[in-house]
Amino acid sequence: MVLALPRGGVPVAAEVASALDAPLDVILVRKIGVPAQPELAMGAVVDGGSPLIVRNEGVIMLAGISDTEFSAACDDELAEIERRRRLYLGHRERVDIADRVTLVIDDGVATGATTRAALRATRLRNPKKLVLAVPVAPTETLAVMREEADDVVCLEDHEPFGAIGLYYSDFRQISDREVVDMMSRFPLRGSHIVPVAPN
Repeated sequence: MVLALPRGGVPVAAEVASALDAPLDVILVRKIGVPAQPELAMGAVVDGGSPLIVRNEGVIMLAGISDTEFSAACDDELAEIERRRRLYLGHRERVDIADRVTLVIDDGVATGATTRAALRATRLRNPKKLVLAVPVAPTETLAVMREEADDVVCLEDHEPFGAIGLYYSDFRQISDREVVDMMSRFPLRGSHIVPVAPN
């Protein structure tokens, strides 16, 4: 089973799912950015019947973020997750990953906050084996990811790292429309689906 982190992880995951002839689904994760510096992750949230929230306590403390500020930022990201869930999946049912080898795929890992949240949420769905597969990541972050996944596959790791986009010749933003089109190439088959619980 292949789970992609939208949007950038979907083109990577689509290639893997196609090569493996495996079902493709998305796992909706949003970084919770520091209000004054949105690219700096103070946590992440993952979609589900009960959303999983991962806090980056070190960043929260250093940025002086109150519980109220964190909750407000979290609510904003949950609203965006709901919008994307409806857009990308519509009424499509969720892939059943229980007792199956499951690959979580993104276009790369930087700080690891969203990846860690995705892996933890996927673990709660009882996969037989949980594998993180990414093209590129910081060496130090990969060590942390190995504590969350049963196996980690990464084509290139670097230290110092910089940004994910530095390792791509084409790192343009993937549109919602492109995600929807890619997902439509992978219809789910009967034994791989479970009803999506209403949020």
